[in-house]
Amino acid sequence: MNGGPSADSGQTMVTTSHDVIRRWAERRGANPATMPGSEYNGRVEVLRFDFPRYGGAGLLPVDWEDWFATFDARQLCFRYQERRPDGSPSNFFRLERPDRPVR
Repeated sequence: MNGGPSADSGQTMVTTSHDVIRRWAERRGANPATMPGSEYNGRVEVLRFDFPRYGGAGLLPVDWEDWFATFDARQLCFRYQERRPDGSPSNFFRLERPDRPVR
């Protein structure tokens, strides 16, 4: 192994697996979060991750159960990268509907 970028470096993947999403976030030290005032009928509406050292002071922590309840209710998928093209870890993710056109 030469230590260079792996074959999946920079590759964008898509999942709906709670386990994959949670492991991805935990490997980056990210916690499930929402925006203040975004709750509706007692449910979290805006889904975010609070990454360490990225200024998440305006975010409110939520538990995984509530985060995934909204994720599932809105029928979202998680588009993400494990690594950047240079092989370094990537925090890139996007939550989107599967019927949304890819640009």
